[in-house]
Amino acid sequence: MKILALNNDPMERTVIQQLLMHVGHELIWADDSETAMQLLQEGEVRFVLADRTTTDMDGKQFIKRVRDAEPPYYIYILLMTDQIEEIDNATPRTGADDYLQKPINPLELKSRVRIGQRILNLGDSLVAAKDTMERVAMYDTLTGVLNQKAFLILSRGELERARRGQSPFSMIAMDIDNFKAINDKYGENIGNDVLVVMAKAMREKSRPYDGMGRYEADLFLISLPGVIGLDAEKIANRILKGIFNTNISLLDGTELSVSVSAGIVCATRINAATEVEALLQTAKEAVAHAKRAGGNQSHVVFV
Repeated sequence: MKILALNNDPMERTVIQQLLMHVGHELIWADDSETAMQLLQEGEVRFVLADRTTTDMDGKQFIKRVRDAEPPYYIYILLMTDQIEEIDNATPRTGADDYLQKPINPLELKSRVRIGQRILNLGDSLVAAKDTMERVAMYDTLTGVLNQKAFLILSRGELERARRGQSPFSMIAMDIDNFKAINDKYGENIGNDVLVVMAKAMREKSRPYDGMGRYEADLFLISLPGVIGLDAEKIANRILKGIFNTNISLLDGTELSVSVSAGIVCATRINAATEVEALLQTAKEAVAHAKRAGGNQSHVVFV
């Protein structure tokens, strides 16, 4: 771990250097608060060992300045002092994370640094877990595309932008033909594999900036801001063709033929009454029409 030591006593520096480098830490040094702040702004330092006795840190309100700077990651501060004062425990917002009373006790210094490192690691783990939870909350865990809730939020935002900009908006609903028969014949695990492959093919054949989500079971939705009519139909047919040409082989060598039907709803005039849910329902009805016509095709509806 890289440690910034705010200390200008030569003897103490030697002791700290020997103790902490011996256990694998890298030290960088600052004689005063200004130098320490500059080093922190360069990044990479998460742990500060600050000496109250030998530096100007109190007069320059060093700890408060570090906290007020609000860096993108937490900086752990271990304060070395001749005496711990009552105000140190009364101001947690601007105070240090831990205190080490001088003179330096080698075992205690190493122990306090180790505790600080563990706390930082725990904080990083919690941030990573939070990011994972947020991702799970937005994305379908099987296919990796947006889940129903996230897709609706995205589409409402795109529809609102289209409304303000008086631009067209389309939505494609795609449903796998005979998906229930695939599940019944080969089992749910194979059915899930088909969903993953289909989602990947849809993503690859659609535009990178189009929103795509899994709405339910084998029904996928793609929002197309700024697209209408023939252009929307071209995008849908390109996806259908890509899926139809995708080879899916089972472990025994059996090739699984999969096709998809698409329903396209195109909103030419978007007004205050135009809602995502109504467009979605129309797109689903268009899918049903494509399936009744034999599947592996698209059907367009203008609203």
